[in-house]
Amino acid sequence: MKINKLKIVLDTNVFLVSISSKFKYYWIFEKLQTGEYDLLVSNEILLEYTEKINEKFGISMANNSLDFMLLFPNVFLVNPFYKWELISIDRDDNKFVDCAIVGNADYIVTHDKHFNILKTIDFPKVKTLTIDEFYQMLLANSK
Repeated sequence: MKINKLKIVLDTNVFLVSISSKFKYYWIFEKLQTGEYDLLVSNEILLEYTEKINEKFGISMANNSLDFMLLFPNVFLVNPFYKWELISIDRDDNKFVDCAIVGNADYIVTHDKHFNILKTIDFPKVKTLTIDEFYQMLLANSK
């Protein structure tokens, strides 16, 4: 029995390794395309995605990837209205936390150790998954 779709926020490093069919983790983007999970993004996250894709692949790839992705019915733009500042070691990571809280995400998918601090914070509770844990969760969710 299939349960509700997972609502996910993808850290930039995870998003970057998923956007090309040449990458090992392209399945993340493929499963987004087929609607197997919902992706939450904010304007701040989209700006960072654009900046990092542009650095690695060029502005054309950045614009094409994000324009295409924003057409998906399972990609939701949220507008964080409050800054929780839960991560102090790398404050730039807080944009993902704020998006997850406002969008009521199930998880942030990341392999950034800065997010480990979230395990020690009871409120607001923000859970994280590694890429491999996310894959296992999608498999379990599709049964």
